[in-house]
Amino acid sequence: MKYFLLMCSFGFITSCFAFGLNDFYKYNAKLAQKTDSVYQTLTKEERVAQMIVVAAGRLGQPASVIEQLITKNKIGGIILLNGTMQGFTEMKLAYQKLNKGLPMIFSADAEPSLIAYKIKGSSPVKKANAMLSREEVLTYTEIICKDLKKIGIQYNYAPVVDMSPNKVVSSRSFGNNADTAQAWAKVFIETSQKNGIVATAKHFPGHGYVVGDTHKQLVYINGEMKEVKNYIPLINSGVISIMVGHIAVKNNAKYETNDLPATCSKKMVTGLLKNELNFEGIVITDAMNMGGVVKVPQCELKAAQAGCDIILMPVNAAKAIQDIVNELSIDADFEQQIAASVKKIIRLKICLGLIH
Repeated sequence: MKYFLLMCSFGFITSCFAFGLNDFYKYNAKLAQKTDSVYQTLTKEERVAQMIVVAAGRLGQPASVIEQLITKNKIGGIILLNGTMQGFTEMKLAYQKLNKGLPMIFSADAEPSLIAYKIKGSSPVKKANAMLSREEVLTYTEIICKDLKKIGIQYNYAPVVDMSPNKVVSSRSFGNNADTAQAWAKVFIETSQKNGIVATAKHFPGHGYVVGDTHKQLVYINGEMKEVKNYIPLINSGVISIMVGHIAVKNNAKYETNDLPATCSKKMVTGLLKNELNFEGIVITDAMNMGGVVKVPQCELKAAQAGCDIILMPVNAAKAIQDIVNELSIDADFEQQIAASVKKIIRLKICLGLIH
């Protein structure tokens, strides 16, 4: 990589390397130093705000709310939710222009089975459950990445790693064969990340064998968690992001969540995903306005305490930030945990070329 000088957005000149997504998991002293230096420029509130992603678009927050959050440096990213290619491109440019803080990450729910609905005008692709080979997965992933890059989206909440029995994810899944689901998800992830798009394996610990819909209510894995094994090869091959679903676990002595969704369970996020499965990437919640979690008091704080690094679509972003900030002053261990989460997000922004 070429060594060069860049004027940093914080008003000083720094020497640095150009990094890519393939550097995210590698130890690099320059990258670590850059991450720490950016972290030190932020206030406590601005650090926590890096963990917050709000929704813009037809089903998102009002523009006035998003603009206020941006101008107060209160968010780390935006999900462009239900709109058009042109509309999202214009929206991204407008919000970028308004932002005076750290560059935001723009994301989308661009699963093969949803992109035609979520981003109208995008290129036609087969639904995940209709793909018949690795070659098709690779081809259609390339097409999705090309459209996302046209808009300026860097982070995709795909692929779905769940199995297909549950009707909510059936057409969004690569099927009900674990070997196929793992192999094709791996192709989707590696292709996306080679194209500079962060991929997200979801919905941990598994939505395929539950009854019900987390959009509407809390759902349960009853006993054995059959889908956790799908994540192991994806973690080993370098997936950068994993989304945790609003899925509780019961009748399981080791992983019982006591009627809390996995998003709010430290046992699931930190104990299982981070410690046992050794996932060191970005842990993101499913949308926090969904029925499976929204009734949990201070659910965003509980998700952060559980070990989630990014809080997606809180009902009230400003309150979520303040709840987390308030907890920092009374829990030193939590403060260290949040620092690690924020530094991962900053590191990702550097690897995406957003921070120079």
